[in-house]
Amino acid sequence: MREDSSLIDRLAKEVREERDLAPWASFSARTHGRAHPEPEDELRTGYERDRDRVIHSTAFRRLMYKTQVFLNREGDSYRTRLSHSLEVAQVARSLSSALRLNDALAEVIALAHDIGHPPFGHRGETALDEIMAAHEGFRHNAQVLRVVDLLERRSPDYAGLNLTREVRESLLKHETGEHWPAEFGERPRHPCLEAQVVDLADSTAYDMHDIEDGLYAQMFSEQELERGSALWRAARAEVEARHPGFLSSTGDVRLRVKRVANQLLKSCINDLIRASSARIRASGVHDADAVRAHPRMLIGHGPELQPQVQELQAFLYKNFYRHPYLMELSQYARSLLAELFGAYVRAPGEMSPWYRVWTREVGLERAVCDYLAGMTDRFAEREHARLCRSTLEPPRRVVSPY
Repeated sequence: MREDSSLIDRLAKEVREERDLAPWASFSARTHGRAHPEPEDELRTGYERDRDRVIHSTAFRRLMYKTQVFLNREGDSYRTRLSHSLEVAQVARSLSSALRLNDALAEVIALAHDIGHPPFGHRGETALDEIMAAHEGFRHNAQVLRVVDLLERRSPDYAGLNLTREVRESLLKHETGEHWPAEFGERPRHPCLEAQVVDLADSTAYDMHDIEDGLYAQMFSEQELERGSALWRAARAEVEARHPGFLSSTGDVRLRVKRVANQLLKSCINDLIRASSARIRASGVHDADAVRAHPRMLIGHGPELQPQVQELQAFLYKNFYRHPYLMELSQYARSLLAELFGAYVRAPGEMSPWYRVWTREVGLERAVCDYLAGMTDRFAEREHARLCRSTLEPPRRVVSPY
């Protein structure tokens, strides 16, 4: 492939990484490889190849119809698990490129980080953990690895997507030593910087979009947010300085909220970049292994913004995540998944053919759990209506007029 000098092939990209990335970044040419060895791609680095495999996976496509906070049918403007993952990937790329990290690695971790999520968002995760209490429970990060290692099917030569070791390990960043896979060796103190970037990109993205979705759903008001968040007040002040009189004069609520939320997002990203850069340099780390062994996480906000971020998250927890409507939705998810789990355990032949065979590999309960976790919201509801005698009505809200 090197004959055509106009092409930027894998080798050229690896050379560019060695030239441009910081010494503490993760380099594609230094990957620990894949569980099932494959010839290298001529044009793509290992992490770019992983990204493409995730994007083309069945589990990734299904995120379009999986809940972030609101059920998919409640409005076309609310986030889904797919749009959330794309927003996390955008923030992660912004952070990693500015910090001279491997943005392809950060991107694939971001795109894959939620593909193990069950229907109904975190409510479904809690429900499955309760249902599987007698069978080692359900952990979202572990399920992500099950999806990419076992449940996705793309080659007759192996199960899963056969991703690189660095991606697979990064997807388990919140797993404790008790649950750390033996094949990965001793659990490091912390993940690589690209995985740390995704962790902060995740929280930054959902803070911003939960402000927007919460306001559009009228679960709290702009006035309440103004009183409860210094970060929001600062973003409003910056928008007012740039667009004098706009915020008080416009009748376009969606534009007003979007403009302030975007300013808030920019402030958070810029602070993460500056604070993380200073922290990395002060740490004395010299390569990715030193990052993993370092006693502290190195990606994070600075001392001025960190308490403001915590204040905003406390506001959202009280006024959004604990809203009575969402609590009702949690009970709905718990009941529906529990009844559907029982129906499949009693009649495993009702599952798709592949999962019927899968019961012989992992046992009936775990196979049913894997089947449920892969469902979209609407498929789970259709299967419940088909298999269960009880009638469950999800809580209803008026869709935002904005």
